[in-house]
Amino acid sequence: MTNLHPLKGPNKLKLGVFSANADGGLAITDVPERWKATWDDNLNAVQMADRAGLDFFLPIARWAGFGGKNRVREWSFETFTWAAALAASTQRIGLFMTVHVPIVHPLYAAKALATVDHVSRGRAGLNIVCGWNPKEFGMFGIPLVEKGYDQAAEWIEIIERAYSSEETFDYDGTYYTLKNAVSRPASLQSPRPVTMNAAFGGPGRDFAAAHCDYLFTTFTEIAEAGKHVEDIRGRSDAIGREVGAYTVCHVVCRESQQEAEDYYERYAVTLADTAAVDQHMAGKKEFSHSHDSDAYERYRKRFAGGAGSYPLIGTPERIVEQMVAISQQGYSGIALTFVNYLYELPFFCDRVLPLLQRAGLRTS
Repeated sequence: MTNLHPLKGPNKLKLGVFSANADGGLAITDVPERWKATWDDNLNAVQMADRAGLDFFLPIARWAGFGGKNRVREWSFETFTWAAALAASTQRIGLFMTVHVPIVHPLYAAKALATVDHVSRGRAGLNIVCGWNPKEFGMFGIPLVEKGYDQAAEWIEIIERAYSSEETFDYDGTYYTLKNAVSRPASLQSPRPVTMNAAFGGPGRDFAAAHCDYLFTTFTEIAEAGKHVEDIRGRSDAIGREVGAYTVCHVVCRESQQEAEDYYERYAVTLADTAAVDQHMAGKKEFSHSHDSDAYERYRKRFAGGAGSYPLIGTPERIVEQMVAISQQGYSGIALTFVNYLYELPFFCDRVLPLLQRAGLRTS
């Protein structure tokens, strides 16, 4: 018997914490209070989010950083073991793992994912990514796969088959050849834990439409954000599936609009780690294609502030207005990042969540 996964719960707009497993979170800054991502910081942050009723905790998968003064994101926790430990220390919140398909064998992933699902009693989730950073793949002696989402389709098919097969099975694909494969226990969730895929291009979105529950994507302006929702709905409707859309935002929530904007300017401009921002933007532009093309020219501040995600900057009331607008564009949820999660989550939860309840977007 499993509980309802938080992403399938009653909140119309799901909210979660993103990238707390990595140094700096998504902010590329040199402010003294920048996120250090120690284990105690992660544990305290997830328990804080769990008590507040947030829906999920979502990590990034990083193996190498982006240099700069602080060697940004070089320090990060591996996500299977991280999620398992957090699952044992929480009660309600969904715990995601983010996995680079070419680096992790599907049978290992099946075993590890099922382990987290059992530890959490059905709260595990999987963010499937194919990777974009050649420096990281070079660490493993693995080249970037030309048709990464074709490999990902085999990868997730093997996981689902491992969970559904009562007997051993063989698999003969383009990327994987398995003999007498088995993986027990199966996940508590069926046919497998909740899945999402962070994709911007056509092949990635076709993969998400065919194999995932949610697309995780970015946008540059709220007024245009709905086009990504319409795109994934069109692709999933065409094959008889229903796939929702999530996005990511970086947050500065303060009592006054001026205070929020001043702090945003301080950490994302005045004290930005410029060398790391340059490296991150260059790599994303060349290899990842995870944003609208004009974002790289127009929004450097957003890359320092939160890896090119949309900024929610202002008072609780202003942030709720923007979240309502994002929901109206068709998004099912938002992953949130802060410069320091422990310092900023309490004010956000105390002031923003009640306003979202009044707006009809959340029950808690």
